[in-house]
Amino acid sequence: MADNYPPNIYPCLRYKDAHAAIDWLERAFGFKRHAVHEAPDGSIFHTQMFYGAGMIMLGATQDDFIKQAGVGPQSIYVAVTDPDTHHAQAKAAGARVVRALNDTDYGSREYCALDLEGHFWSFGTYWPKASDPA
Repeated sequence: MADNYPPNIYPCLRYKDAHAAIDWLERAFGFKRHAVHEAPDGSIFHTQMFYGAGMIMLGATQDDFIKQAGVGPQSIYVAVTDPDTHHAQAKAAGARVVRALNDTDYGSREYCALDLEGHFWSFGTYWPKASDPA
């Protein structure tokens, strides 16, 4: 039954001013920051925010592969247990892989692809799970 598993699908948002967005999301919508990682220039690289059992991820930086793909400020991240098989299945179905399957410096194995209408998806083994989102 799906109720026994933690979430594994996360909306991802990019903001021009992620610091302001984090503060605003807390004040306006009641989100709680869980993890905030800054880039060397002080911009927000990656943030996790909870609302109840749900989580969003956000940041300000845009990797070159995101810019080259020409996608907007929203995407979906899906934690998967076998990214190699998932990647092969997506390619076989015609997904346009815009970031090759790779091992990241934060311990995830992942790839990024566009779906049939150009929505940006990321799939990997990074699975943000927190026993206490507060």
